[in-house]
Amino acid sequence: MNEAQQPPPVPDRLCTDPRSPHHIAAVFEHDIGIRLNDKERSDVAEYCISEGWVKVPAGKTVDRKGKPLLIKLKGKVEAFYR
Repeated sequence: MNEAQQPPPVPDRLCTDPRSPHHIAAVFEHDIGIRLNDKERSDVAEYCISEGWVKVPAGKTVDRKGKPLLIKLKGKVEAFYR
């Protein structure tokens, strides 16, 4: 990452699904990390810092459209750029 292109501020809510209204493509141009209860998670599909939750896939289960089923985990959420 060069100094000319600063990453955008970390949003309060972000989703990896491009069809979601909470998907911000400019954020995904940079490497972002999520910490839940002081443990770094690499499988987060969506998060909300102000409400204190993350959504992660529930194993290999998928819905009828082929998207993974997500479960919500609650706790202290931190998002950061690596």
